[in-house]
Amino acid sequence: MTQSTNFADVYPVQWRDDQVILIDQTRLPLEYKEVAIADYEAMGHAIKSMVVRGAPAIGVAAAYGMYLGARRIQTTELREFVAQLEFVADQLRQTRPTAVNLFWAIDQMLNVAYHSGENVEQVKADLLSRAQQIQLDDLRTCQAIGAAGLEVLPREPQQLTILTHCNAGALATAGYGTAIGVIRAAWSAGRLARVYADETRPRLQGAKLTVWECVQAGIPVTLITDNMAAHCMQQQRIDAVVVGADRIARNGDTANKIGTYGLAVLAKMHAIPFFVAAPLSTVDFALDDGSQIPIEERDPVEIYQPGSTRITPEGAEFYNPAFDVTPATLITAIITEQGSIAPEQLADLQA
Repeated sequence: MTQSTNFADVYPVQWRDDQVILIDQTRLPLEYKEVAIADYEAMGHAIKSMVVRGAPAIGVAAAYGMYLGARRIQTTELREFVAQLEFVADQLRQTRPTAVNLFWAIDQMLNVAYHSGENVEQVKADLLSRAQQIQLDDLRTCQAIGAAGLEVLPREPQQLTILTHCNAGALATAGYGTAIGVIRAAWSAGRLARVYADETRPRLQGAKLTVWECVQAGIPVTLITDNMAAHCMQQQRIDAVVVGADRIARNGDTANKIGTYGLAVLAKMHAIPFFVAAPLSTVDFALDDGSQIPIEERDPVEIYQPGSTRITPEGAEFYNPAFDVTPATLITAIITEQGSIAPEQLADLQA
């Protein structure tokens, strides 16, 4: 269906009519279409093809994918049930390698299966409850991140212009958003003048998704191409940069959509605060630093054919990393549901 009515509340993953309903983000902004997901294979495809994307939203989708897989398992013997569920988990883990929330949510669901009880049907019911709780918790977490971000944003000017990259909004989470959650909180508090959104090549999540979300919420937004950010900073159009994250190492190094590292370098050059907004579930305490974060490489067609028309000649080679790593030294603060934290203080939270 085509959606023509503006709405401020966006929920990319919903449990409805005994199935998962996803907003097909590959069709936005020209078409609003919902996709019904009834089995874990379809969920895996939806995650891999970016029908659903954004680290927290992927986590919520994976949790429901685990339940969909569990629901189909026929055995009544608990040990066999867990073995088959672990196979489902392995399949879902292979969909997107960088977003740690995917692995976190799968582990949460497996933990339910390991400790829920001796009755398979009860375990299945508990798995659905846990997936729904993960979704609700993420929504509350995003709202808390927004409130925490509002506290740490620059005090001057009174109304800020914030630059963001990719989409770390409601579409990337259970709702509300992380980086866009901070922007929403600033807008509600009268602290926001305008959002500048990078288009975010090659998949254009900024142009297609962030701008769409801002329009739905009535937030003033200006779209720029990725290579305009330096000019905008030089012209003193930007007061702060707020981005999301797909994985954060223990030392504060942060993986986010490709192009984020360049923005951090530019922000440092122009003395502009650079904030990362993400839930604590995005912190991978098992990784010492960002060099250990796996970087997904995607199909080069995203570069040479952004749509139906090829834009480069045959014979060229392509490199298409989906993420880059921003060193902790370039990050002003990491905004979490527990408040803003200096990157070097993240390790203290592990204890």
